[in-house]
Amino acid sequence: MKTYALQPENPPPLTMVGCGILRKEVERLIEKNHWNLHTHFLDSALHNYFNRLSTELNQALDEREKLGEKTLVLYGSCHPLMERYLEEHHTCRTRGQNCVVMLLGYERFMQELEKGAYFLLEDWALTWQPMITACFGNNVSVVREIFHSGHKYMLALRTPCNGDFTEAAESAARFVDLPLQWLDVELDHLERVIGEAIAQRLAQHD
Repeated sequence: MKTYALQPENPPPLTMVGCGILRKEVERLIEKNHWNLHTHFLDSALHNYFNRLSTELNQALDEREKLGEKTLVLYGSCHPLMERYLEEHHTCRTRGQNCVVMLLGYERFMQELEKGAYFLLEDWALTWQPMITACFGNNVSVVREIFHSGHKYMLALRTPCNGDFTEAAESAARFVDLPLQWLDVELDHLERVIGEAIAQRLAQHD
């Protein structure tokens, strides 16, 4: 994998505020590339709750800014007002509609989406039933109807940073009554996305 060199040669530190769903992958890439990047991760289930996502993201950015830190956002278009929040905080975000696009790339994401995939990442698999029932309620028939209306299978994405979450993924698929498939994913695309976002943010003048 290519190592991304940033300009200037000794860039000032950035603080990335973002979704915790890719925490392990981001931390590995920071270590690999020696990025001068601190992280502040939020709960990966926040994408299910617009009000909480708005509150917690803006609070985190406010706190970092009060400390004099230059921020960068690791989120897709996960909130309808995301671009407004970026403008208000004079920051930018990683390129991509969502975290799966950042991981897979747009073309592969769309290929699987058009076939009916629901994308499952390790963190979601490990917290699946309480996360889903908190969002959609405890009626399993209703939950399954919701998933079946838009998806034909569950696609578990396995990165080099994951542990063995086979049992959790199988349990999640059974819960929504969808067949389970697996896809091994390298970090090349995510590395490009984060490297580009860091370079863009360092080029901005607050």
